[in-house]
Amino acid sequence: MNNQVRYYKPFISPLDPCPPIKVKSFSTPPQLFVTFQPPNLPQFSAHEALKYGTLWPMLYSTYDSKNARQEEGD
Repeated sequence: MNNQVRYYKPFISPLDPCPPIKVKSFSTPPQLFVTFQPPNLPQFSAHEALKYGTLWPMLYSTYDSKNARQEEGD
């Protein structure tokens, strides 16, 4: 399971004419949880850093598309 994806249950109105989506998801990027840059962080090589879009593996996230995520509760 991807620990960067969070799930919640929105309010479902009894008067809503559309079929409800009972569980929704959103992505939380890793930089939200790093308050400052710790010393001596491991680093990708230059080639890997260009491939992944960040120098530090700690900040790498796959950023799956919303359609690719498996919704819980379905």
